[in-house]
Amino acid sequence: MENSYDLFNSTAFPNTTSMPPMPHCEDWSQIDMSTLIPTIYSIISIFGTVGNVLAICVLAHSSTPRSVANTFMLNLCVADLLFLLSLPLWAVYYSQNYNWTFGRLACKICSALLHFNLYASIFFIMCMSMDRYLAIVHPLRSLSARDPKIAIVTCVLAWVLACLCSTPALILRDIHAVPELSIEVCGVVYPDDTWFLALAWMKIIVAFALPLIVISCCYCIIGRHLLVDTGLIRMKSMSHSVKKCMESKEHGGKLERPPTPCPNARFGNARSLGGRGLQRVLWTVAAVVIAFFLCWFPFHCVTMLDVGKTYGWLKGCWVDWTIQNMTAITLCLGFSNSAINPLLYCFIGHHFRGRLGGLCKGLCACVKARGEEEHSQKRGSFSTRLSSFSRKLSDLKDLAIVENSCPA
Repeated sequence: MENSYDLFNSTAFPNTTSMPPMPHCEDWSQIDMSTLIPTIYSIISIFGTVGNVLAICVLAHSSTPRSVANTFMLNLCVADLLFLLSLPLWAVYYSQNYNWTFGRLACKICSALLHFNLYASIFFIMCMSMDRYLAIVHPLRSLSARDPKIAIVTCVLAWVLACLCSTPALILRDIHAVPELSIEVCGVVYPDDTWFLALAWMKIIVAFALPLIVISCCYCIIGRHLLVDTGLIRMKSMSHSVKKCMESKEHGGKLERPPTPCPNARFGNARSLGGRGLQRVLWTVAAVVIAFFLCWFPFHCVTMLDVGKTYGWLKGCWVDWTIQNMTAITLCLGFSNSAINPLLYCFIGHHFRGRLGGLCKGLCACVKARGEEEHSQKRGSFSTRLSSFSRKLSDLKDLAIVENSCPA
């Protein structure tokens, strides 16, 4: 019974192993997931689907659809959208108290999509971070590396790697009957602890630790580069202002134009790169790393607890309670990253919002033109029928005149 209950609380990433049943903890009440999780999944699915569909439409109709950045963004949105389309099935699964009613094939496919999104989205985020690093820190030397064809090949490799990482879920996930409760759960029973530990460590290292290190390093270097460049621009602006100020003093005020003011706290070009512009870039950079960390760190902490329990390092009711109840809740945070990604990578940018506005205006103009065309066609058809009726009426009148004029 305890082993089956573990299957219920492991919708996406099962914690069921060949360990003996855990002790019963009467004082630790379970959280009811039948209402909470479906509600959160529904919100994530609706907002995430709308955001990713809009992002895909804008990127597909962009003036530079095959640029490196757009290629990675488009693949990220597609990967998130594939996962979000399977999320309603999991919401129904939780609302029916872990009773899977969609068949064995759907169980395997939905599980594979969850794992696939876990790896693919993080791989594409990592690729985007490295592309931004090359574009900002090494804009000239990276021209050959930042080729759209190379980006397409990189995306293909990311898809293949994500498929390989999600293959174990496709194979091991299956429907298991629980006669005591008259339900069928969609879960995993690992052959032994080695399988569970190997896949758990793969999730922690490949899907979190390494990408977090790469993303953090890229954006730290980008932030330092922007700050250093701003400082150099300010120093150049200061030296130029000092030079002009000294020249104005040497000429004794006999200048055709007003003397250049001495340097102050703000300087010409530095203001354009500093201030709000620099703050916006740095805050966007910080938001990327923070969102990735906050969304997935809690889930991987719970996974580490499960690993520690399997090794025998951690014991106690609090460990069992956390694994059973917080796995699904922390997964909600991880899944929300699919809805947040379009906001971070697309809608924050002014250019993207402008293209979205242009696309909406174009669609409205197209609908309006089509409506006017249909209206004109209807008016033309009505005019044609009216003129036809008038001709027939005229012909009848002429016929009547001819008949009246004929002798009896």
